[in-house]
Amino acid sequence: MLRTTFWTLTSILVLSLTPAHGADVEGSSFDRLKDRGPGIPTSQFGTYIESGQWMLYTFLEYDKNTSEEYSPAELGVLGLGAAGDQEFFGRSTQEEAVLFLGYGINDKLAFELEAEVYASAELEKSPLDASPVPARLSESGFAGAEAQLRWMWREETARRPAMYSFFEVEFPFQSRKVLIGTQDAEYAIGTGFIRGYRWGTLNGRISVAYDGGDGEIEPGEYALEYLKRLNQRWRFVATLEGEDDEISLIGEAQVKLTPKAILKLNSGFGLTEKASDFAPEVGLLITF
Repeated sequence: MLRTTFWTLTSILVLSLTPAHGADVEGSSFDRLKDRGPGIPTSQFGTYIESGQWMLYTFLEYDKNTSEEYSPAELGVLGLGAAGDQEFFGRSTQEEAVLFLGYGINDKLAFELEAEVYASAELEKSPLDASPVPARLSESGFAGAEAQLRWMWREETARRPAMYSFFEVEFPFQSRKVLIGTQDAEYAIGTGFIRGYRWGTLNGRISVAYDGGDGEIEPGEYALEYLKRLNQRWRFVATLEGEDDEISLIGEAQVKLTPKAILKLNSGFGLTEKASDFAPEVGLLITF
C-alpha cells in the first residue's frame, strides 16, 4: 500500500505539469485563489503566507497509537545481539505544545521555524517483548525544532498549476532521549503543486529524506490536500498524508475570528496499522 500510495501521488504530480486543454482553459475565468488566497504554501494545512507577512501559530497536539513500532536496541537496551533489533508493537501516547513561526521573505520565498517547546510521551511495551525494556517508559521536556525554506517557483495559470519546492532540516536536540525529539539530524527536500478548481483547491507534494543516523536516502513524507472555503469565516481541509508505512487521513476546520486571527481544529485518523490511531490538534494562528 505504501508504494502504491507514493507512486499514485507522484503520478498526480507529474500529470499536473501537463498543460490543460479544452474546458479547463475555457472555464478559466473563475478566481483560482478563492479558497487559499495569495501567498506561498506553508507546511501547515491549508495555510499560505504573503510577502512581508509574519505568522505565529501556537497549538497543542495529542497522539495515541496502539501499534507503536519499536525495538529494544532503539530504546537503549544493548547487548542483546540480533534479539535487540526484533520489532514489537507497544502502546504509546504523546502530548505536545508547539510553536510555529513563519515569515514571507518575498513573493517567492518563505522561511519557517517550528519548535516542540514541551512534549510528554509514554510507551507501554508489548506483552510479547521479554527483553529488559521496562514495562512502561516515559519522557518529557523540550523535544526539538525544525526549519524550512519554501520556494514558489511558478505561479498558477489557466493552463498550469503553481509549483513550489522546499528544504527541511530537523535538528538533533535530544540525542539522549528515545521517545521525544530527534536523535540525529534529518533532512528532506521536496516539491509540490497547487491547482485551484471551482470545487476546491488541491495541493500535492512528495519528498525525499536523508537520515543522518543511518546515512540512508529514502522516500519522505507525501500528501494530497483538499482545501475548500465555505464562506468568509469558515474553511475546510482534508488531507491524505503518509511517510514510510504510516498513512493518515486528516480533517481540519479553520474559523476566522478576526482579520488577523484563525482558530484551527483538526484530527488525524490512522489508515494503516503503524499510523497513529487518533491525533487531534487545536491552535490559534495570528498574522501580522
